[in-house]
Amino acid sequence: MPTITVRNLPDEVHRALRVRAARHERSMEAEVREILAATVAAESQPGLGSLLAEMGRRVGLTEEEAAAFENLRNKSPIRAIDFE
Repeated sequence: MPTITVRNLPDEVHRALRVRAARHERSMEAEVREILAATVAAESQPGLGSLLAEMGRRVGLTEEEAAAFENLRNKSPIRAIDFE
């Protein structure tokens, strides 16, 4: 597996990662892997509003009607539900 080194990480970011990892009962390395994987996955998936708008266009909705669905999308990153 490839490795990555992060240089010049601010102390406050390092502390926050350490706390977050402890909260999730993971090592800092495992926590960083989870954060990176979730971020990349969220950016590669289209939002629900975009999917609904595309489906609407396919069935013949006007651009104005399809745009109503497009406006439903949530622009914040998708986060996995934590049941722990």
